[in-house]
Amino acid sequence: MANPTLSICRGRDITPHLPALAQLRIRVFRDFPYLYDGDAAYEASYLERYAANPESFFVLAFDGDTLVGAATGQPLDDEVDDFRAPFEAAGYRPEGVFYYGESVLLPEYRGRGIGKAFMEARESHAESEGFGHAAFCAVERPVDHPLKPDDYRPLHDFWNAWGYRRTPSLSTTFSWKDIDADEETAKPMIFWLKALDS
Repeated sequence: MANPTLSICRGRDITPHLPALAQLRIRVFRDFPYLYDGDAAYEASYLERYAANPESFFVLAFDGDTLVGAATGQPLDDEVDDFRAPFEAAGYRPEGVFYYGESVLLPEYRGRGIGKAFMEARESHAESEGFGHAAFCAVERPVDHPLKPDDYRPLHDFWNAWGYRRTPSLSTTFSWKDIDADEETAKPMIFWLKALDS
């Protein structure tokens, strides 16, 4: 298996890769802790919002012509109200925060430093654009969730090593349908935040 190559694009440059990115998100987020029962219509709407924003940022990982990983971001000021509101309530200026949308990578490509490269690229971009903070949010599941695999290891140590801190005062909820559910339910999401050396 070859080591993936990385490519960076902005805004509408992502358009040729949107179908593959949608399928990648559905595949990766099906696993714990997201347990997302993928919805093609939602994926099209969500990704179009990023593609339409000239300030959006994508890091793509390819094995040959196959998309195997991706990391996204855009200014928090361009995000949905549910993500902006906690920052505004806490006194942060959304225009000063770069928001990481997701970091998804097929399991067989993990452990090769790609997650680190995703983090480096987005953080470097945010700093070069003058953002004072970078942030992302992660779902919070019960420790005894019945679908949690025995070998599940959260990414908290990785995020902490990069200087991101779990910030419970910055929280929101987001709804999707779990793989074992009949309808959407709201999930608690906690933001992780880092001050940048812009």
